[in-house]
Amino acid sequence: MNEFTEQEQVRRNKVEEIRKTTNPYPERYEVNYSLKDAHELEDGTTNVRVAGRIVLMRKMGKMSFLTIRDIEGSIQLSVKMDMVGEEKYKFFKESFDIGDFIGCEGEVFTTHTGEKTIRVSSFEFLGKALKPLPEKFHGLTDPELCYRERYVDLIMNEDTRKRFITRIKFIRELRNYLDNLGYMEIETPILNNKASGASARPFKSHHNALDMDVYLRIAPETYLKRAVVGGFPKVYEVSRCFRNEGMDASHLQDFTMVEGYQAYFNYEDNMKLIQNMLQTIIMNIFGTLKIQFGDKEIDMSGDWGRVSFREVLIKYANIDIKEYNTKEKLLAKILEEKIEVESETPLENLGFGNLVDVLYKKVARPHMLGPVYLTEHPTSLSPLARSNDDNPEISDRFQLVINGAEIVNAYSELVDPQEQERRLLEQAKLKAEGDEEAMDMDYNYIHAMEYGMPPISGWGMGIDRIVQLLTNSENVKDVVMFPLMRPLDDER
Repeated sequence: MNEFTEQEQVRRNKVEEIRKTTNPYPERYEVNYSLKDAHELEDGTTNVRVAGRIVLMRKMGKMSFLTIRDIEGSIQLSVKMDMVGEEKYKFFKESFDIGDFIGCEGEVFTTHTGEKTIRVSSFEFLGKALKPLPEKFHGLTDPELCYRERYVDLIMNEDTRKRFITRIKFIRELRNYLDNLGYMEIETPILNNKASGASARPFKSHHNALDMDVYLRIAPETYLKRAVVGGFPKVYEVSRCFRNEGMDASHLQDFTMVEGYQAYFNYEDNMKLIQNMLQTIIMNIFGTLKIQFGDKEIDMSGDWGRVSFREVLIKYANIDIKEYNTKEKLLAKILEEKIEVESETPLENLGFGNLVDVLYKKVARPHMLGPVYLTEHPTSLSPLARSNDDNPEISDRFQLVINGAEIVNAYSELVDPQEQERRLLEQAKLKAEGDEEAMDMDYNYIHAMEYGMPPISGWGMGIDRIVQLLTNSENVKDVVMFPLMRPLDDER
């Protein structure tokens, strides 16, 4: 049986009283201005109809002031008894609480304190909040509670509202940029026969109707490239992806990313595209290319530098992967140097490329402020990327690293179906030997490649991670509206 606080019981009692006069949960209310737009109206504008949630309220004898808000704006309302009538004003004072919804019509004016206000001539009750909002001076401050009850976090905390508005603007600007270049956004499947498109541990499920196991998409890559085979020269998708791996301040198992592919491009072309795209988007949103993250200022202007995998590992670990060029040699050196690398897969089960990657993530990436392009990845770390023509041991690939985080991953695509088959067979062998991040063989993708692929370069960018950076957020959950949380005992 539900137990209500005293405040909650008072509000429930009010609902029953309101029902005697009007419907406490009406069907609709017609507005002609958003709160943001109403706040910009000139004094004297009449017949302004707005609606919103009450977040502040001062009830007085014959006149009351309240502030209503939505995600983008707020405005003050002035409710006077001689404007709305004695009976209606009595109803207002007895029925409305902070958290309730109100719709009103009136005239815009500015108070002597400079507050833009609507002088209410009529109002309607639009919804009762049965639970009181947190106390206004403290708001909702517990991070875990903010994630679990994001709706309250959005109501109470302006920083949260700004973060999600920034996220929305970023995705809108991203789509505008790519659309204006002639890219076409398509949709790829979330349920897949193979966990292809990246080296990651997948989520596995079962399709009852077809009686077969399926995997949640870890990346849209191989399907976007199928579209290029089919004749789309420029494609992209903003997609939800799922990787059953570790969770920390910059990683979630379900996340949003964008991938884009262009025929006849190589990875050098995409370096230019990514730099121009991000500089354009950031300037459009913030009006500056200098980003503040914690106590660091990151300058996104100018041409971004480059550094190779080999260079950063020599610099930060004194290990030359040209010398320690096999899994056995590199693992022995890591153990000799007593470097504690982090991997969910036992180190002895990792292939050479993945071992290089976990070493780099431990010793080098945290020190890279950037923006900088990391290049010359081992080919075995990049099973879908084109090998360099002059040095087949490395791939034509780059990652954009900013503040120690991978923001973009990109490469010239491998379009030779026979070489792709050979590499995926190697990956399947590594997986059979215990490397859970190795890729599966995907003969359906090979089959598509055999119809012929033009030169292609593609890239992927984590939306959550770039927005985390741009909004100076400590945890990636801060920019995901409804992150998955472990159930509380009472939810179970």
